[in-house]
Amino acid sequence: MDTQKPIIEKDHVVIKFAGDSGDGMQLTGSQFSDTSALMGNEVVTFPDYPAEIRAPKGTIGGVSGFQVNVGKTEVNTPGDYVDVLVVMNPAALKANMHWLKKGGTLIADKDSFTEKNMEKVGCNENPFESPDLDGMQVIAAPITTLTSEALADVDIDRKEVLRSRNMVALGLVYWLFQRDISYTEDHLREKFAKKTTIADANIAAMKAGYNYGENLQYIRAYKVNRAKIDKGTYRNINGNIATAWGLLAAAEKANLQLFLGSYPITPASEILQEISYRKDLGAISFQAEDEIAGIATSIGAAFTGKFACTSTSGPGLALKSEAINLAIITELPIVIVDVQRGGPSTGLPTKPEQSDLLQALYGRNGDSPIPVIAASSPSNCFRFAFDAGKIALENMTPVLLLTDGFIANGSKPWKIMSMDELPEIKTRFKKLGDETYMPYARLDGTMIREWAVPGMKGYEHRIGGLEKMAVTGGVSYEPMNHQVMTDERFKKVENIQEQIPLQEVDGEEKGKVLVVGWGGTYGHILTAMQELREEGIKDVSYTHFNYIYPLPKNTNEIFSKFDKILVCELNNGQFFGYLRSVFPEHNYQKFNKIQGYPFTIGELKSAIKNQLEG
Repeated sequence: MDTQKPIIEKDHVVIKFAGDSGDGMQLTGSQFSDTSALMGNEVVTFPDYPAEIRAPKGTIGGVSGFQVNVGKTEVNTPGDYVDVLVVMNPAALKANMHWLKKGGTLIADKDSFTEKNMEKVGCNENPFESPDLDGMQVIAAPITTLTSEALADVDIDRKEVLRSRNMVALGLVYWLFQRDISYTEDHLREKFAKKTTIADANIAAMKAGYNYGENLQYIRAYKVNRAKIDKGTYRNINGNIATAWGLLAAAEKANLQLFLGSYPITPASEILQEISYRKDLGAISFQAEDEIAGIATSIGAAFTGKFACTSTSGPGLALKSEAINLAIITELPIVIVDVQRGGPSTGLPTKPEQSDLLQALYGRNGDSPIPVIAASSPSNCFRFAFDAGKIALENMTPVLLLTDGFIANGSKPWKIMSMDELPEIKTRFKKLGDETYMPYARLDGTMIREWAVPGMKGYEHRIGGLEKMAVTGGVSYEPMNHQVMTDERFKKVENIQEQIPLQEVDGEEKGKVLVVGWGGTYGHILTAMQELREEGIKDVSYTHFNYIYPLPKNTNEIFSKFDKILVCELNNGQFFGYLRSVFPEHNYQKFNKIQGYPFTIGELKSAIKNQLEG
C-alpha cells in the first residue's frame, strides 16, 4: 500500500536554508537555485550573511541563511514567509522560526539539538514538541548520523565528513521538490576535479539525503512546474557579477580598456574579484591599499584614456568623496559603484539598506554635481552598469551607480545579451591634427569637453583640483570665472535628462495614490501592487525610479495627477526629502524600514491600504 501523500503542485515555493556560517548554507542554497533555474523555473534568491566573520559556533549571531523563491510564474522577490525551513542547529531554528508559514515544512538536523546547543540559545525544552509547530510538517532527520554512515568508507577525516552535512540536507530537499540531482553531481565533479575524494564524499552525502526522503512515510512532497519564458540562453546571475559584466560590456562597446581600482569591502568585493578574472578581455584590476588609492588610480587611468571604474560601499564612498570632486572638476569619466549596506559607520556590513542616497547626491564639498542612477534587480545591474559607463564616457563626467546588498548578493535568471543589442558609446577623444587644443572648450554648444590623453604633442594641459579657467584650463581665482565653470558643470549634468528615458507609470495615469520606489525595492513593491490588484483594489498606481539625478523630465507631470505620493524606501526618508525639495507642490507621504532586511509584501500592502483609506 502506498503510504506517502500525493505530490502537491504549487505555482511557487519559498525555501530557506539556515545554519552556522561554516555549515555551507550559501553553497546549498546556490545549488538548489541553480538546479531549479536549469529545470526551467523562475528563481529569485536572498543570501543572508552574519556580520561576524566567525561568530561563536551555535549562536544566533553566527546564523547564515539563504532564501530562494522558485516559481512556474514570474517571481520578483525571494518571498516573505517560507514554505520550507531547513535548519542545521537550534540557533538557526530560533532565528528563523517566525518566518515559517503556518502549515509549512520544517527540516532539522535532530542530531545537533543537544542539551549544550540548546542552552546556547536559551532553549530549555524539546523544540519539536513546541505548540508553535502545531500543524507543521516536521522532518527531524538524523543528518549528522546519515552523513557519517554515508561516508564511513570514504578516505577523509572527521572534519571533512561533518562539512558534508549540508549535502545530506540538499539531497533531502531535492527529493522533497522532485529536483534532478545530476546538475549538482556535474558541478561537484568539475569543482573538485583534482580532489576526486571530496567530490565522491559530497555526492554520496547528497544521495544519502535523497534516499532518506524516498523512505519517508506520510510526508507530502511538492512540485513546481516549468515556467513559460522567452527563448534564449539564460544564466543565474547575482547583482555584483551583472555589474561587473555591464562595465566590461561598456568598455568593449567604447573600444576602451577597462580599469577597476578598488579596495575590498562588503558587500562590493565580488565586483573587484569578477573583473580580476577577465584578463582575457583586456581588463585591468588593481586591489589598492585603501579606498582613496582605489579611486585615485581610477582617475589616473581615466586621464590616460582608459574606461575607469571603482567599487565600494557606504563607508568607502565617504572616503572617496574628495577624489570624486577631483574627477568632477577635471571632468574625467569614471564610474563609481556603491553597493549600499546598513549604516552609519561600519553599521550592518552584510545587510541591505538604501541610506547612501543623500551622500551620493550631496556628499562632497562645494557645488559638485554628479549623475546618480540606481539598479533595481540582480539582473538589471548589467543594464545600469552599462548605462553608467555610457553616460560617463559620452558626457565626460563621473557617474555614481547605486546598488545594494540585497540585489548585489541575490540572484535571478538573466537572458544573456549579444553585444549587437547594446547601443553604441561615443567617446570624446581629441583627434591629432585638429586645431589648437583648449581643454575646457565645449563641444558644439554643449557643456562637454574633449578628452586628450598624455603623449599627444600640442595637447598638453594642466590637471588638478584647483579651479580651471574657462576654455583654456589654466588655474583661475577670478570670481566670475568660478561662476561660469560652476554653471557649466551643472548644465552638463542637467543636459543628461535629454538622454535618459521618460518615467513610466504602472497602472492608471491618475488617481488617489501613486506609490514611488527606487533601486532595489522594485520587486517587493511590484509584487505588492500585483496582489492588491488581484484583490480588486484600485485608485493606486506605481512608478519606480532608476535615474535619480537628473530625474526624468516628465516626473513632475506624473506627480501632478495623483492626490498622494507614497514614497517607500529602506532608509529614514531620503528620496522622500529629495523629491519634496525638487517638486514641493505635491502631497508626499513616506513608508520606511531600517532593519537590515527588505520590505515584506504584507508591510507594503498595509501601508498602501492605509493611504487609500486616508
